[in-house]
Amino acid sequence: MIVGRLAVPPSHSSVVRRSSEGNVRLIRFASDDVRRVAVAALLSFALLCASPAWASSVDVVLRSISADGIGEPIGMVSASDSDQGLVIRPNLKGLSSGEYGFHLHSNGSCEPSVNAEGVRVAGLKAGGHWDPDKTGTHAGPFGKGHRGDLSRLVVEADGSTSTDVVAPRLVVDDLKGRALVLHAGGDTYTDTPPLGGGGARAACGVVG
Repeated sequence: MIVGRLAVPPSHSSVVRRSSEGNVRLIRFASDDVRRVAVAALLSFALLCASPAWASSVDVVLRSISADGIGEPIGMVSASDSDQGLVIRPNLKGLSSGEYGFHLHSNGSCEPSVNAEGVRVAGLKAGGHWDPDKTGTHAGPFGKGHRGDLSRLVVEADGSTSTDVVAPRLVVDDLKGRALVLHAGGDTYTDTPPLGGGGARAACGVVG
């Protein structure tokens, strides 16, 4: 483009302004510079909006369960993604000191149901330990069995459960639509006794 006798190369953007004295002033912007500034601005915006891969988290209320149904809340479990896997932070109350088996079960229900022997069982509708790889093996959180095998929860003498545990093979999205179940007994992380010996299902929470 040409303004008066000044030719502006087509690779540049320009703005023509007239001063109060009537003089013409030409302001030029290199197209490449404009593009670079625009790209930088877009990248900065994307970085501000993007969340780290481990930013997801969920809180799950656990309630006591029995063969009669679902009871009162006993506390909450928070789970969040990290670069080490799923971090689980229990905050439970009303439990005796000791170790408790803790697992992710396949179904999003804490309701009781009748087993093959005709016995009504607490939380049976939660199904078995989540096992998408169909291993049929209970091997704990660091093994190659059920992915729903979590670290046992330890309740201290004062009733607190402040120790975080990690499930390296899980992320928050794996929990959704399933149930977290706390068992009355501990967990050997083996199939001896069956399913780690956790025994009866004592508390449960559905992950929405």
